[in-house]
Formats: sequence, structure tokens, C-alpha cells
Amino acid sequence: MDISERIEQSKTRIFKAVFPNTVNHYDTLFGGTALSLMDEVAFITATRFSRKRMVTVSTDSIDFNHPIPAGKIIELVGSIVKVGNKSVKVQVDIFVEDMYSDHREKAICGAFTFVALDEHKNPVPVL
Repeated sequence: MDISERIEQSKTRIFKAVFPNTVNHYDTLFGGTALSLMDEVAFITATRFSRKRMVTVSTDSIDFNHPIPAGKIIELVGSIVKVGNKSVKVQVDIFVEDMYSDHREKAICGAFTFVALDEHKNPVPVL
């Protein structure tokens, strides 16, 4: 399998409902909850790409463009955007959509960098 096929096959999509226990006093999704979900999707994407032990080493430019109210559906989409020797960068976008209409928009986006590790926790080549 070539690298472009690996990138395509590692794309990860997860859907969640935004329930009241995940929102703040403004009835919108907690930023920390959004970041946790994004890191999880990024981890799954990086692992599916490399099939190695992966750890988060940095995040870049997390942009909260639109609030995500309770009672919405969110889709998190993780995609590999850069492949280094021992690291990969994963773009994660969160889309918010109404439960009872077709309205959908990108609400949050950010990038996460992961490093591949061996069994002794030393960096190793991603591929």
C-alpha cells in the first residue's frame, strides 16, 4: 500500500450527540471536552496510519469558530496532513449539525502532532 492509500484509509470519523452533561453555563460544549475528543480522534487517525504506538507531542492553532450548543450532533473528522520520519500531523475538524434539519457547519479545527514510539518509549520511524 502506498502512502496516499494509507492516508485515505486512516481517515477517521466519529459522531457524538452533545448532551447537557458536556456543556458549560452558556449551554455550549466545554472547550476542554472538545479538545479531548479531538485528541482522541487524532490519536486513532495516527495509529490507523502508522499501526505503531503513537503519543501526542503538540497541538497547533485550535480555532473555536462557532459555539456548539447542547442538543446538536457533532462529527469529528481526523485526516493525516503531514508525514515526517518519526512524526505525523493530524488535522481534526468538528462539524456541528442540527438533529432535525440539514444545517451543518464547521465549528472547530486544529492540528495535532504525534510521534511513533517503540516498546522502550524511544522514537521510531512512522512507517
